[in-house]
Amino acid sequence: MGKRIVTIVLVDDHNIFRAGLELVLSGIARYKVIGSYGNGASLVEGLSKEVPDLIFMDIKLPDTSGIVLTRQIKQQYPPVRIIALTMFGEIEYFNEMIDAGADGFLLKSTDITEIEAAISSVVEGGAYFAHEFIGPLNRMMNRSNSALADIHLSERELQVLKLICDGYSNNEIAEKLFISAYTVDSHRRNLIAKTGVKNAPNLVMFAVKNGLIS
Repeated sequence: MGKRIVTIVLVDDHNIFRAGLELVLSGIARYKVIGSYGNGASLVEGLSKEVPDLIFMDIKLPDTSGIVLTRQIKQQYPPVRIIALTMFGEIEYFNEMIDAGADGFLLKSTDITEIEAAISSVVEGGAYFAHEFIGPLNRMMNRSNSALADIHLSERELQVLKLICDGYSNNEIAEKLFISAYTVDSHRRNLIAKTGVKNAPNLVMFAVKNGLIS
């Protein structure tokens, strides 16, 4: 991601939470909050004037849902990255948000270190899911290795997949495995092709469903 400024929009109907998140993000030089909205209508109006790199999206809004907005935004503004903000009890919306196109999931109780990690990962084209979601997801999903029967993943591809699931960016994975970021990206593309999923978030879901991460 380097020193490039990441423009961010916040969408949440709790004014105090939204103001606090904006204050935290505004304290980091490489982030610029260009919009803060309490409902879907104001977000749509704001996007017609300026489109950000990233949106932090609440799932429940007074006039619509984050799921509907995410699907709409991904269709109209495909490059925009979206991180869902949720309470732990709202994990049942996980699959719907991923299907709508969300690139990450964070608990509202998270800290700035995890927020930065999530931003770094999704802006580079990856996915980020709070680790608190993995256990419940494993229990929610019908885990079966049958999907793996016809898919051969190399040891290196499995290493890359597990690091993707842990929220590491291409550059971070490259450093950990002592390979180039280009090679990591190649492995990522191969994983998506082999598993038949659409993107990195769906790749994480594939790994969860087939018991590749715990």
